[in-house]
Amino acid sequence: MHLRIYKIDDTEEIIKLFYDTVHEINIHDYTKAQVDAWASANTDIELWMKRLGDKLTYVAEEDNKIIGFGQLETNGHIDCFYCHKDFQRQGVGTQILEQIESKARSLEIKKLFTEASITAKPFFESKNFIVVRKQEVKRRGQKFINFVMEKLIF
Repeated sequence: MHLRIYKIDDTEEIIKLFYDTVHEINIHDYTKAQVDAWASANTDIELWMKRLGDKLTYVAEEDNKIIGFGQLETNGHIDCFYCHKDFQRQGVGTQILEQIESKARSLEIKKLFTEASITAKPFFESKNFIVVRKQEVKRRGQKFINFVMEKLIF
């Protein structure tokens, strides 16, 4: 596995990874209606290209297959952070997060924060993120529980 920066040619594969992960992994913690609202089958590829290109998006790849991705914003926010459904609990997320933390340090960012799903919360807790608050968010008419989490880095 190796990590690299997002390329525009990655977009469709990342969208599929996102959709499959939400529908096959996050479904264990959320309802069908919630995952359908979270990761719609009708995806705007142009919007994804902009979203992926506007942030520091790191891609994990193995044998020319994208197996995870994560995003860092210059304010320390970790946005999208997903591991391929077939590569869960194999160190992919750990390596992506280590890259994000390294980049954040080089940018002199002192705090990372994210809105972790119920599914992702244990991963971030294992990496020394703390829950700031539990919250309810709304997307496409569905309410979701997630957790604002943060970690101080030096």
